[in-house]
Formats: sequence, structure tokens, C-alpha cells
Amino acid sequence: MAKTGTTTQGLRAAIERSGYYPALVAEAVEAAVGGEPVASYLVHQETTFDSNEVRRHATVLVLTGNRFIVSHTDEQAADTSSPTPYATTSTESVKLDRISSVVVSRVVANPEKYVAGTLPREVVLTIGWGAVSRIDLEPAACGDANCEADHGYTGSSTADDLSLRVSEAGDGPDAVRQTLAFAQSLSEATAATATGR
Repeated sequence: MAKTGTTTQGLRAAIERSGYYPALVAEAVEAAVGGEPVASYLVHQETTFDSNEVRRHATVLVLTGNRFIVSHTDEQAADTSSPTPYATTSTESVKLDRISSVVVSRVVANPEKYVAGTLPREVVLTIGWGAVSRIDLEPAACGDANCEADHGYTGSSTADDLSLRVSEAGDGPDAVRQTLAFAQSLSEATAATATGR
């Protein structure tokens, strides 16, 4: 389930409609937003299956005039540290000028028949701001198949701060549409920040 919009009241209503610990999620998000007007938001809830447990996770993304705010809330079963189930919620506030990338990956069926404006069947929104990076290394090699020399390592570093996957089959077409709308708002805001508008 994903909801998007542009007002503080709409944000609160979307969190409440998600039904996932709305008082907890709303309080954390509203504290992070403070008094700033909300330019755009996206509320996404996903359910995962982990062995014999069903776990829910909510992600709330908020765009203000100056910041990008991300909130995650997870529920946990009772364990050795807590005799009762509990939830963990966290928020991070990022200045717009720190966002280094907004990547939108679209998966479309029958690309040879694609018509502009057709909704993708899946969207992955990846946002990077330098807080988390992933390094993939592998042994370097030369072109000689018989060479046994040590050529060191080669690899790549990828910003991997947030990745959100939304599919038409799992979340519905509105969720895909709303994710694309939020991604566009965020891209436009970071472009405006970069050019000083």
C-alpha cells in the first residue's frame, strides 16, 4: 500500500489509513517534519514472511522545501530482550543538497509493445545521500588464462541508503503511480537545489 500527496493533514490521513501503528508512526514522522510544510510524501507498507513469522514494515518518505525525511517502522516478536512484542521506529532527516542520486528502475511487460504513459508493472526507487555505501569486490584478472599472478582486486562502490520496491501485483497500480509521482517530486526538488532555485 502506498499513498502520496502534498499536505500535512494528507500525510497524517495516509498514515492512519495504512493501519500500521498509526499513532506511533505519525508521532515519529511529525516530530521529524516539525513545522515545515509538506511538499510531497509517500507511505508504503509491506508484509514479509520470515520462517514461521509474518512481519510488517512501514516506510514513510516526506519531502519538505529543504529536507528529505525517511521513517522506518518494524514490528518484532517477543524475544529474550522483551517478553512482549514491540515495534522500532526511526527517522532520518537529510538536507536536499546531500542527496546524490534518485534512481527509478521500471519493469515493463512486452517492451516491444510499450506505449508512452503505460504504467510499469514494478518500480524500484533508490535514493542515495552517502550514509550507506556498498562495496562489491572481486579478484582482478588479466587476459591470459594461464596467468597465476596476483592482480589485486577490482570492484565498485554503490550508494545504497534506501531502496523501495513497489509492484502492481503486490501493491496495486495506485501504489506504482504514487511511487513514480513521489520520485518525480524528489528529483525536481534535488535539481532545483543543485541549480540554486
